[in-house]
Amino acid sequence: MYLNRKGKVPNQAHVGIPDGLCEEEHGRDGFAGPVSHLYRTHSPTGWTKIEGSLKPQAFACFRFPISEPFLMMQSQDVSLYCLYRLDTFPYFVRNADGDEVYFIHQGTGRFETDYGILTYEPGDYVTLPRGTTYRIHVDAGPAAFLLIETTDPITVPDRGPLGQHALFDKGVLVAPELGTLDPSESPGQEWHVHIKRQGRWTKVTYPFYPMDVVGWKGDLWAAKLNVRDFRPVTSPRYHLPPSVHVTFRAGDCLISTFAPRPLETDPEALRVPFYHRNMDYDEVLFYHHGEFFSRAGIQPGMLTLHPQGIHHGPQPQAIQASNDKTHTTEVAVMVESRKPFTVTPEMEAVEITDYALSWSRR
Repeated sequence: MYLNRKGKVPNQAHVGIPDGLCEEEHGRDGFAGPVSHLYRTHSPTGWTKIEGSLKPQAFACFRFPISEPFLMMQSQDVSLYCLYRLDTFPYFVRNADGDEVYFIHQGTGRFETDYGILTYEPGDYVTLPRGTTYRIHVDAGPAAFLLIETTDPITVPDRGPLGQHALFDKGVLVAPELGTLDPSESPGQEWHVHIKRQGRWTKVTYPFYPMDVVGWKGDLWAAKLNVRDFRPVTSPRYHLPPSVHVTFRAGDCLISTFAPRPLETDPEALRVPFYHRNMDYDEVLFYHHGEFFSRAGIQPGMLTLHPQGIHHGPQPQAIQASNDKTHTTEVAVMVESRKPFTVTPEMEAVEITDYALSWSRR
């Protein structure tokens, strides 16, 4: 279809929005396909009631003890778990169902893998290819993780005209260091590996330490990336869509990083996320750290779900508050899935029940 326009509209999207109007983006294929911008006299999230399966939801992920990975929601593309550990896993794990990405929300320790040792700290992504054997060591104090399991392999997406070094240079990815048996472990003990396939577990017992790799080479390996090494792309005169923050891709699953970044300096440019109804992806946001400038009431460790087809965007008061800010401090992880998410019934116990009405509050 060709470009068309009717009525009172600015020439440039997200810039010079007429006073008293709200801009809404209606697009396809995330933020990369055909798109129109609608200029409304009321906020499209100014509802008074929502009934049905598309109601936006928010959850306090770590409100109950979860020493094993706890399934929060899943689609055909990706499954999301939370994990809260006080101590080291007594066994090894191997996932034969999909690749895994751990985002470390709290705590320090190390991943002990076929490829060697990867230490972790808050703000780390640890990527584990399907079939990697590993266990998680926890230092003194609790550790909290967001676990993302994907059906397709985790990749670094093509950056197009930005070039291969945009957002992060692959040189900042940390490879494991080959280690040796922890001297606190007994060489004569039995070791267990729990293997997951089609959601079912098989337990394998070895009379020797299974992490006995003394060398490896190739282009498939466990890796680590910290949000400190993520360099967001920004524009001083135009609010870029969240798709510019995509960090990893696994088929129809996108994993993005919202890291601290400067806000737009053009006085006519929109400085907060624009209203939109994403028609091709469910959007999940996990909030890790900082002040979440597009809305109030969000705390670290919370997770929100915005299904395809229903509007979301900034709280009205956040638009005005953005005028006095020069940069963001938030760190958050967004997971998008083309196939709809199904929330597990157990999450009802930690749901923030009035979240869907938070846009209409001033």
